[in-house]
Amino acid sequence: MATHAYYVPPVNLMGRGCLQDAAPLIEQMGIRKALVVTDQTLVTSGTAECVLSALRKAGLDYVVYDEVQPNPTCLNVHEGLQVFQDHGCDAIISIGGGSPQDAAKAIGIVAANGGHIREYEGLHKSKVKSVPLVAVNTTAGTSSEVTMNYVITDEERRVKMVMVDRNCLVDLSVNDPELMLSKPASLTAATGMDALTHAVEAMVTPGGFTVTSATAAAAVKLIFEYLPRAVKDGTDLEAREYMTYACFLGGIAFNNAGLGYVHAMAHQLGGVYDLPHGVCNAMLLPYVEEMNAKHVPDKFRHIAKAIGMDVKERTDKECADYVIAAIRELTKEVGIPEKLSELGVQNPDVELLASNAMKDACAPGNPYQPSKDEVMELFRKII
Repeated sequence: MATHAYYVPPVNLMGRGCLQDAAPLIEQMGIRKALVVTDQTLVTSGTAECVLSALRKAGLDYVVYDEVQPNPTCLNVHEGLQVFQDHGCDAIISIGGGSPQDAAKAIGIVAANGGHIREYEGLHKSKVKSVPLVAVNTTAGTSSEVTMNYVITDEERRVKMVMVDRNCLVDLSVNDPELMLSKPASLTAATGMDALTHAVEAMVTPGGFTVTSATAAAAVKLIFEYLPRAVKDGTDLEAREYMTYACFLGGIAFNNAGLGYVHAMAHQLGGVYDLPHGVCNAMLLPYVEEMNAKHVPDKFRHIAKAIGMDVKERTDKECADYVIAAIRELTKEVGIPEKLSELGVQNPDVELLASNAMKDACAPGNPYQPSKDEVMELFRKII
């Protein structure tokens, strides 16, 4: 039997109202002054203030950096780092979805290790652990708050840099569904489909094993059941809560199993055209898995079962066809666009996108390694 390493943050709070339980734990960390990393949308909506209020009640001193972009950039990282250093901070608290979480982890790594964020692209490039990190999540999708992955856009190269680094795992993650009630349907759908992509890719990758497959399957089941409800009614607290569990389960699955070509390709669309990551994943997911199913159809049996299919007397191909059809149906139900043209992208450079996708850190995790022509053809399917 092979040996498997399993990485997860040491403390993870989840459930309704758990934000209030976070303050005492943050106090115990002995933080002198924290840099709070968030974005303008969360400030304007009042979501950030909910968290800041809890920090003030705990007597924690902090300074805010709220300029993180939807696809966080090198500039965001180094601006945030400057604020961290100028104010003598010794820890970072992120508030948001994947963008503030990723930016916060990047700032933490550079604060502890020095240099430029570009130096950390790839696998486990840092030498020492990040400064203390607390991640307060506000969307059910990216799972950045529980993973050792973060993605930063290099504006000069127009490339999304993927970093996988044990040293960026947060010390405390907080998943309170009450912070997600105000999220619009489009964001709920995009982040939910991102969570589904994590779970599906974790189940078909060769890097998966018994534990990751079990948590990924649980995530798939919850997402198919509760994502349509959360999109239809953002105030459905039960649906929001189960989506936070799905996000967590899918996150710890792919964190230890890996991802594949859906993410490798979606990263390029985000890097070149600044498109929303979850939407790109959702558009690509059925096409990439259709390709994968031709090579590893047996991997789709457990996914089909998680969705609700009685797989006992079904062939692997029947299971795979069922999964791909179900993904397409869910994508349509929650209102994800089908084509890049609907996002304002005309005549994308598929050769550039394919070349970059093949260099992406997620590409080796795919169960089948396509040629450049095949990757270009996958991109053309969503034009």
